[in-house]
Amino acid sequence: MVKLRLTRLGRKKAPIYRIAAMEALSRRDGKAIAYLGNYYPLEDSKLELKEEEILTFLSNGAQPTRTVKSLLAKAGIWEKFEASKK
Repeated sequence: MVKLRLTRLGRKKAPIYRIAAMEALSRRDGKAIAYLGNYYPLEDSKLELKEEEILTFLSNGAQPTRTVKSLLAKAGIWEKFEASKK
């Protein structure tokens, strides 16, 4: 199963996260299928996303983690996905 989840980058006490499409059983910072965006929690929660690719993965059955789902909802992408399902 493919999951959309966060991988950690950055240095100690200054995290940067990538939103990645990965196999569910792979390690947190393991090999990803695709990188779909960046999240900078210390810079006023700055968020950079590749919307079209995220919607493609979601429509093909990828499951977001709870944190990624909340980030997608914050950016408005989750609502677009829910509307496209109907």
